[in-house]
Amino acid sequence: MPHSKRNRSDGGGGGGGDGCRSIVLPRRLLLSIFIVSPFLFLLARGGVHSQISKDSEAERDFATNQTTNWRERLAVQNLKSVLTKEVTDSISISRSQLDLWSLDILGRHHASSSWKTSGLNDTEQDITSLKHPLQTGSSADWNSIQFKSENPIGGELAATEKEADGADGNLLTDTPTKVFRRVSRFLLSHHSAMRKPRELRQEKRAMELVQQDEEALVKLENAAIERSKAVDSAVLGKYSIWRRDNENENTDIKVRFMRDQIIMARVFSVIAKSKNKLDLYQELLNRIKESQRAVGEANADSDLHHSSPDKTKAMGQVLSKARQELYDCKVITQRLRGMLQSADEQVRSLKKQSTFLSQLAAKTIPNGIHCLSMRLTIDYYLLPPEQRKFPRSENLENPNLYHYALFSDNVLAASVVVNSTIMNAMEPEKHVFHLVTDKLNFGAMNMWFLLNPPGKATIHVENVDDFKWLNSSYCPVLRQLESAAMKEYYFTSDHRSTLSAGSSNLKYRNPKYLSMLNHLRFYLPQVYPKLDKILFLDDDIVVQKDLTALWSVDLNGNVNGAVETCGESFHRFDKYLNFSNPHIAQNFDPNACGWAYGMNIFDLKAWKKKDITGIYHRWQNMNEDRVLWKLGTLPPGLLTFYKLTHPLDKSWHVLGLGYSPSIDRSEIENAAVIHYNGNMKPWLDLAMTKYRSYWTKYIKYDHPYIRGCKLTE
Repeated sequence: MPHSKRNRSDGGGGGGGDGCRSIVLPRRLLLSIFIVSPFLFLLARGGVHSQISKDSEAERDFATNQTTNWRERLAVQNLKSVLTKEVTDSISISRSQLDLWSLDILGRHHASSSWKTSGLNDTEQDITSLKHPLQTGSSADWNSIQFKSENPIGGELAATEKEADGADGNLLTDTPTKVFRRVSRFLLSHHSAMRKPRELRQEKRAMELVQQDEEALVKLENAAIERSKAVDSAVLGKYSIWRRDNENENTDIKVRFMRDQIIMARVFSVIAKSKNKLDLYQELLNRIKESQRAVGEANADSDLHHSSPDKTKAMGQVLSKARQELYDCKVITQRLRGMLQSADEQVRSLKKQSTFLSQLAAKTIPNGIHCLSMRLTIDYYLLPPEQRKFPRSENLENPNLYHYALFSDNVLAASVVVNSTIMNAMEPEKHVFHLVTDKLNFGAMNMWFLLNPPGKATIHVENVDDFKWLNSSYCPVLRQLESAAMKEYYFTSDHRSTLSAGSSNLKYRNPKYLSMLNHLRFYLPQVYPKLDKILFLDDDIVVQKDLTALWSVDLNGNVNGAVETCGESFHRFDKYLNFSNPHIAQNFDPNACGWAYGMNIFDLKAWKKKDITGIYHRWQNMNEDRVLWKLGTLPPGLLTFYKLTHPLDKSWHVLGLGYSPSIDRSEIENAAVIHYNGNMKPWLDLAMTKYRSYWTKYIKYDHPYIRGCKLTE
């Protein structure tokens, strides 16, 4: 049966030999395909892999370019809101001129130490944006990264990584994880190297800025030290003049509070008395007396009596009670207004008293100077006539010498003027002093300079009463002073019997306005007819430098050389003259600058040519009723020498030492002449102590006459 089965199967195909051959041929074909196909597959795989690598690299470059362009555009758009248009334009130009950065470009262009790392943040962002292939699940891009051996940077990277991973490492067959690590380490190491030059430059710039700050700080400290040297107003008893926090600016708060309480208590006491509340009235009076005793003469809280807190508290309780019982806003306002008016009247009265006393002190001769004048006068008239003459009288009319005119009735003041001039003169023998005084002091003035001659200089003393040509028929001032109206004005008009009332014209009752010595300055050519130039000096000045240069000053055809005194809005013509009068308003400028008497260089030739004395007489006659100006010599001088005065440099003549306490010390010391104009003359007790030493150093206080009259510094 088996055999029959095998035969059946073999013969069932319609011929057994042909069937076997047909089966054997396909088997051989399959076997050859299996043998050849691996070789074909390997050959095809190499070409396909190469093409795929090229396509993948091209796609990667395109994607990189797109990503880089997108990031650059985004960065520029974000910076436009911060940077100026010029900066963004320069960034765009630079971007268009530069190629895309890549490792190949870095390989072709070697790194330099001068590279700027302004793109550091973007690069670091690119590094951190690289995703690990394990996170993305794709390794195609990482397998396509290749580093050629001819690339210096790629070779460096390969060498570095071979050392790190072992001798068998292969960059072309490494896993994507290793490639990611290698790229990250390489880029970070190179950016660290690129960052060093910038850090060095930043450190250098920081050091320069620190040095500049230190230099600026040193300059500020030096300037502060220089400013502190000029500070001489240290307050004694204070911790430090610079520490304001250690000094209570309101040191009189309690004093003022107690005085305010006293004022209110007075108001309520008047109201209480008017309303017949006698108990409260008496209590208020008692508290007022107690508070007044506690305050006393205190000007600061530290001066108050130790019981002042209790007095303040007690007064506050009484005022609270009075407020509850007596407060009426209208009545209190009326009372306070009345008290204010009364206080204002008291202030005016005290001001008049002060003016009166200051004027009285200014025109009063101190006992020591009066004593000196009397003793010198007695000794002078005891001298024989032949001993009363001064030497070198031939110099009195020599126009080639330096002549001074000094009109004074004060022996001590005149001696300071002469001594200070001679002591500071380069050639004392060329200086000539013409002194004119009154009959009362003529003997004293002569005796003093006979006993104390001014070295080699020439001096001559005259009596104004000996000028017979100076009479009322020629001089308008003398005629006016002899008139009944002027006597009434000076001695009886508006004269009050009390000091508090004072006198509105007290200033002009000063004897100097009644003396012809004060008006003699308008008659210099008549007094010294043979001189060409003369320097006029007041007796309240001190000479500190040689004055001979004044004779060389070109007055430009003017008569008077003087220092102007006008400031922003004061010491101008409208201060001295009555511009409501048409004679003044039509002929003079109210804003014209005033000038000072006290040191004036006069051209006597030009004086005579322009008839200055005649001009003075004309204006003086027009002012007989004092409608143009008050008394004095400066207003008529401004009118007489109007547009005929040459301004001198201010350093020649510094004024104000007789009334202003704020003159700068350097200004005084650099001045050729300093002037004590004002009431605080240096020989009076009213003199300002800070200025007095400039005057007293020219007085010999050990002189027998001065010591005998008890004149001291």
